Amino acid sequence: MVLDVSKINGIKDYVVKSEKDRDIYYKGSMAFLVIHRNTIELRCDKRLANLLKEKYESVMESRYYGHGGIEIVLAGQLSDAELEDLIRLSYNLTV
Repeated sequence: MVLDVSKINGIKDYVVKSEKDRDIYYKGSMAFLVIHRNTIELRCDKRLANLLKEKYESVMESRYYGHGGIEIVLAGQLSDAELEDLIRLSYNLTV
């Protein structure tokens, strides 16, 4: 799956910084999304994160955000619409 953040409704102003193995999306000075080759990491509400980790094998605690986020293996367990909703939530949680 190829994520095109520019096509997600509700996400306007952001900057992308590309590193060796990942792209980091910033809202102001704070990151709201990290895209690796096979995974994405984003901010998430702790209760929602726990629910998603229990429901899906492909969802785990984020290495980048720690307890404040989740990492999702792009294995098809979550639909494109669900991923877009989670990215939008992460963008809105970023102050």
